[in-house]
Amino acid sequence: MKMNELMPNEGATKTRKRVGRGPGSGLGKTAGRGHKGQKSRSGYSRRFGFEGGQMPLVRRVPKRGFKNPFAKEYVPINLSMLKVFADQEVIAIEDLIRKGLVKNIKDGVKILGYGEVERAVTVKAHKFSKSAREKIEKAGGTCEVLEL
Repeated sequence: MKMNELMPNEGATKTRKRVGRGPGSGLGKTAGRGHKGQKSRSGYSRRFGFEGGQMPLVRRVPKRGFKNPFAKEYVPINLSMLKVFADQEVIAIEDLIRKGLVKNIKDGVKILGYGEVERAVTVKAHKFSKSAREKIEKAGGTCEVLEL
């Protein structure tokens, strides 16, 4: 095999669509745009959600309530998930990520009180529920609040 004999596999490449190059091409005259109308004009670009002048779906559906744009979203971690850590261990956010308990830290990590703690561990997180703090301290551990 020589360099001049190299070719791509059959069907691996397609020829470019050449529009507006005469009737023999099959895409001559109107160049595949049809006749008249907004979409046949040059410079046409449709806005996302545009429905041809009909009231768009996003405006037809009723809205309810209030979504606070400044709300903080914390990743919840239950005390029952902390069983994978050893006694007297310092549990930081990096350790939670390494063990696969947290995928991505949104606005922080909050420790919740579901489950029990058998070991005295130091937990570093952005927030703690009251019951989680009580259970950790009852087991002989400590809670350290991290700043955002």
